[in-house]
Amino acid sequence: MRELLPTVDQWRSDGVGFGRAVVVRTFGSAPRQVGAVLLASDDGRIAGSVSGGCVEGAVVKEIEKARRTGQSAVVRYGITDEQAWSVGLACGSTIEVLVEPELRPEVEAGARASDDRVVPLALPDGSGEFAEVFPSPRRLVVYGAVEIARPLVRLAHELGYRVVVVDARASFATAERFPQADELIVGWPDEVSERVCLAQSDAVAVLAHDPKLDDPALLQAFAAGCRYVGALGSRKTQDERRDRLSAAGVVPADVARLHGPIGLDLGGREPAETALAIMAEVVADRYGGSAILLRSRPSTAAAREAAGTR
Repeated sequence: MRELLPTVDQWRSDGVGFGRAVVVRTFGSAPRQVGAVLLASDDGRIAGSVSGGCVEGAVVKEIEKARRTGQSAVVRYGITDEQAWSVGLACGSTIEVLVEPELRPEVEAGARASDDRVVPLALPDGSGEFAEVFPSPRRLVVYGAVEIARPLVRLAHELGYRVVVVDARASFATAERFPQADELIVGWPDEVSERVCLAQSDAVAVLAHDPKLDDPALLQAFAAGCRYVGALGSRKTQDERRDRLSAAGVVPADVARLHGPIGLDLGGREPAETALAIMAEVVADRYGGSAILLRSRPSTAAAREAAGTR
């Protein structure tokens, strides 16, 4: 829901009413997770998704009905349902969607909050309760307002991260170069550490390729226990960097978990391609993803069968 707030603001600015749908239960290999949201406006616009395109058209009609009647409803779409086949849900899953005639104030407040929020609801069909969880926004702190940082900030913003860019060069860290950055901080890492205020939940990308900025930033990231710490540079650069970190007192376990060279091996070389590789690794680290090809990953059934034979 949080990533749809700019759409909410735009539609309200346009004077257009809208309703919403949210996935409240899934069974099988559902294309979207519980909590996925679709908005549909009175003038025919839609934003978000509850099924990756499978049942969106049908859900929009349900939202239109809710707008007319003012009543919420829970709608189920499943592989065995005639309606599901007619609207294209043929992925072997079942989803239940709560359709509401408007965006509830408590949900919007939770989505806009800067701290953790849980918004409970009793479902209108009496089938139980549902809680929408809004964790505090993820944060990516980028040290070095270099060219690669520009597409990286755009991607991170699109993925719902709060993005902070830090650089000692005022001519680099500008709003013109980083319009999607939530905060631009000009100064050396040691000078602005209290303002940045790194936390364990932060992801840190060090991109300046200059030890005068990179090393202090890395030392602060490890001291704060940041969950993801990556740095740009070749393997030779990384070896030299690890030696300096060890000499500065960084424990071996932290030196070993430095993502350097930063990013997954996608084969690209352009700044935007490198930025994509970095964000792919950040996301994989956040969710514990293997970063292998999906076609190479064993299916759930195969994994269970293999576990049963051991």
